[in-house]
Formats: sequence, C-alpha cells, structure tokens
Amino acid sequence: MFQRILSDIALMSAIGVVLAAIMVIAQRWLSNYGEVNLNINGKRDLTVKGGNSLLATLSDNQIFIPSACGGRGSCGACKCKVIEGGGPLLPTEKPLLSKAEQAGSIRLGCQVKVKSDIKIELPEAIFNIRRFHSVIEEIIDYTYDIKGITFKLQQGETIDFKAGQYVQLETEPYEKVKQKVMRAYSISSKPQINDRIQLIIRLVPEGICSTWVHKYLKVGDKVNFTGPYGDFYLRDTDADILFVAGGSGKAPIKSMLEHLREIGTNRKMTYFFGARTTKDLYLTDEFRAFEDVFEQFEYVPVLSHTLPEENWNGKTGFVMPYFKDAIRDPKNTEAYLCGSPGMINAVTKSLIEYGLSEDKIYYDSFG
Repeated sequence: MFQRILSDIALMSAIGVVLAAIMVIAQRWLSNYGEVNLNINGKRDLTVKGGNSLLATLSDNQIFIPSACGGRGSCGACKCKVIEGGGPLLPTEKPLLSKAEQAGSIRLGCQVKVKSDIKIELPEAIFNIRRFHSVIEEIIDYTYDIKGITFKLQQGETIDFKAGQYVQLETEPYEKVKQKVMRAYSISSKPQINDRIQLIIRLVPEGICSTWVHKYLKVGDKVNFTGPYGDFYLRDTDADILFVAGGSGKAPIKSMLEHLREIGTNRKMTYFFGARTTKDLYLTDEFRAFEDVFEQFEYVPVLSHTLPEENWNGKTGFVMPYFKDAIRDPKNTEAYLCGSPGMINAVTKSLIEYGLSEDKIYYDSFG
C-alpha cells in the first residue's frame, strides 16, 4: 500500500514536470512575435522586435516618451495616439484616459504591447528628448529625507530645458532589484547652467529609485537620465504668480525663481511652502533671499503639525486659507503647483473658489 502511494506521488510529480515544461515552451512560442514594423507619424518606419511594451520599444530605439511612474501604469504620462495595431483598450488604461481620449485612439504606451505592425502618432517635440550621461558631482543632505544631487554631464554635452521641466533618472540594479528602473524628478537648477543639473529627491519608503539615490549613490558614480520632459514651465506673461509646493516639490519652483533672477521680473509672486514640522523646512535662507532680489516676492512657509518645543511663530494649518491675502486680482493671477494628486486637487479647488481661472492653474503631480 505504501509503495503504491509513493508510486502515485512519483507519477503525479512527473506529470507536473511535463506540464510545466509544456507551459514554458508554449509561453516562449506565444511570446515570440518576431520582427514587426513600427510606423511613427506616417513618415518614419522602424523594424523592431515584438513582444515588449510600446514604451520600452520606443526607448530601445532612443525615442523617449514621458513616464513618471517608470512604466507601472499609474501616472498616465505615456499617452500617445495608436492608429493601428495596438489591440483593445485595457482595463488598466481606462481610469487614466478621458472619454474623449479613448474615442481619439489615445493609449498608454506602457500598457500597449507591440505584437504586430503598429502605427502611432507622437508630438514632434518628443524627438528632442535625449539620453544624457553624467557623473555625480555633489550630494547635499537638505533634511533627514531630502537630498540635492548635482549631475555633471560628460564633457561636450549640454542640456536645454525650461525652468519647471523634469528628467527621468535611470537606476542601476541593487540588492533584490535586478533590473534598471526609471523615475521622474524635476530639475531644481536654472536653465542658464546647461552642463549640469540638480535634482531634489525625497526618500520614499520602499521606493526603488529614491532608495537607490539615498543609500547607494555616491559622488563620482556614473548615472544616465533622459529628458527634458513636461509642460510645467513658467509662462511669459505679466500676471501675478502663486507658487504652492512642499517637500521635494520645491525643486521646479527653485528652478523658476533662479531663472527669473537671471532675466529679471517685476511680477508679484508669493510662494506657499507646505510642511509638517520645522525639521521638514530646508533652503529657507535661500528663499528668503529672493525677497531681496524681487521687489514683489514673499516666501511663506506653513506648518501643519507644529510641536510645542519648536517655538514656531509662523503660519500653521493648511495653506489654502492664506491665499486670500496674496490674491489681489484673480483674473490676472497664475498658479504653479507641485505635489501629490491630493494636494493638487485640494489647492486647485480652493483657487477656483477664490476666482482663479482653471486654465491658469498649472501643476506637476507626483502621481
């Protein structure tokens, strides 16, 4: 009896091994799409290997479309028009596409798999995005969880960007992270310096890229990034400006103000910096110094969770109630917001209630 049980177990194990082998072979066969044609804007054809996402396929061919989340399908930044060959719209795409976008054949590049010949449309500006090679020149600890990293481009390379735009940083494998990943970070330095950039990066718990930056990156390390990306940049008008950002969201605002210091401006500007406690404040003296540079600039830190021992005498709570004192003409005011989707939504709602036009509220969401 016991011998028969062992015999049955051996037989079942053998069957399991055979089925697993069949599945592996089938998967390899089904995933082998061979070479396919990728047509871009009706005038550029690429012969590419099928089976990868459209986002990755384009990247392999030195065409870089935005992807703030690194291709995880959570940011919705990698939108492009797929005319033919993209397959059906996936459930993972629908929450990030409006009905008009869905009707207009807009897809998420990270979710579309290149299985057969495919035709797409991309903005011409995409072809100006490049991959840059750099060396870490400086690392500054701004707070307990925020660092400023300076990337010096390799000799002869320069980058042209608008204040407020971002790049996508490429990590190296480390510990259990076996593959490179890409994450988006706003440039915090001014465009007038084009042979290096600074990024301000906050440590996100279990964040693949931010952990690599905070715990493994060293001065002298070689790092690649792509860019510049984004339409979050300062508009060339005479309108008053409200900046609203906290944490590492200070990065693009720093770039904008440093740029304005170079070119000069008489615009009325107020920057509300939201933080929890005084230990989350950084670059305070530098931003206070802008008040001496610009005739109509005010830097307003607002703390939401002050501690008695901090002896904080500044503003507290949420930033929104303080907007009314900074807005003198809602119809002639622009707002530049940088932060989480929740923060962006709350601030946008408040600004509209104060009379700002929604089309003059520009934002860079960390989502």
